[in-house]
Amino acid sequence: MRDEVDVAVIGGGAAGIAAARRLMREHGLSVLLIEAKDRLGGRAHTLPGPLPVDLGCAWLHSGLTNAWTAVADAEGFTVDRRPAPWDQEERDLGLTPDQHAAYADTLEDFRARAELAAARGGDGPLSDLLLPDSPWRGIIDAVSTYVSGATTDRISVRDTADYRPGEGDDWRVVEGYGRLVAHHGRDVPAVLGAPVTLVDHSGAGPVRIETARGTVRARAVIVTASTDVIAGGRIRFHPALPGKAEAAAMLPLGSVEKLWLTVTDPELFPAEQFCLGSSETADTAAYHFRPFGRPVVECFLGGDLARDLSRAGTAAALDFARSELRSQLGGEAAGAVGPLHLTGWGREPHILGSYAYAKPGAAGARARLGEPVDGRLFFAGEATHPTRFTTAHGAYETGVTAAEAALAALSGGPRALRAVQAATS
Repeated sequence: MRDEVDVAVIGGGAAGIAAARRLMREHGLSVLLIEAKDRLGGRAHTLPGPLPVDLGCAWLHSGLTNAWTAVADAEGFTVDRRPAPWDQEERDLGLTPDQHAAYADTLEDFRARAELAAARGGDGPLSDLLLPDSPWRGIIDAVSTYVSGATTDRISVRDTADYRPGEGDDWRVVEGYGRLVAHHGRDVPAVLGAPVTLVDHSGAGPVRIETARGTVRARAVIVTASTDVIAGGRIRFHPALPGKAEAAAMLPLGSVEKLWLTVTDPELFPAEQFCLGSSETADTAAYHFRPFGRPVVECFLGGDLARDLSRAGTAAALDFARSELRSQLGGEAAGAVGPLHLTGWGREPHILGSYAYAKPGAAGARARLGEPVDGRLFFAGEATHPTRFTTAHGAYETGVTAAEAALAALSGGPRALRAVQAATS
């Protein structure tokens, strides 16, 4: 491992890889990416094996404006541009046409309330905007756990109104989104299996980074660690950065896990269809049957249900899924599935969850978390994006922005850094 570089990037996920790739375009600039895990990709990870299933992010959200779409095209990956299954009404949400129409009306009204509340400048939990007697509270909370990793009572109204992921439908990478992200980092100078324990930015000299595999000194550092890692002090800063820890704590990682099932009789499952296990409770899974026609079912778990089932283990998660599949497709289908993989993102010590949601009253925390420190420390990751948070392309964009800011600081000092910050804010 190199012990002295111009820029060190902490974290080998989408933001870290994007930052490192941008820095590598500068002739003569030395870059090192430092990753705690034994692989690149972070929360993007495709399960190795004959069935390329994504354990983390899987959809090119807003595909027309998603930076990863262009990366996939350029690097020989296959982008499936068909509409997402939840945009098709054949089995959408497991509702009848009349129920679906009623739910759609309720959802439209709920979104209008949220936009109006945000426009008035106030903030509070999203749940305050739900009608107390609505029969759709459960399904709206369930969808909230998939989108944000938490139910509406934990999520900021203003932050939700800020979410604008871009233009275009949601697309997929046939070979796997995680595989694409890792492939994009294949040429980046990196050290794996090196969790960072200390970032010492005291004094005017290089920043000292202590890792499990040695010490690195860098003129500038880009930190892309998750909010829970920062808030929990798993990476120490000297001098301490209490403002960063406070901002990160207001942007906790939600709980989203996946149970992938193998299918022994594919004919029992409608290919490329989607439904919820129940429309009456937040404690339900979303099911994507036979993506790409493959003999698998993706069970998407969110919120407390995701956390509890991941902790309980594969057998408990399988029992839960079979119960819901029995109610949707019948006993024969429920008996035709077996476990392939249950994720545990919330128990990954160097990640600790899915993606960052803002607590009520914390809409400004994303900007505070992303602010540079002393012209030497820069912060990136999906949690710092003002509008495209919770997405891999949002993470990518923040990585590039942090790299540009670091380059400006290295080449032109604080004045150039302020110019970059003004241009990207």
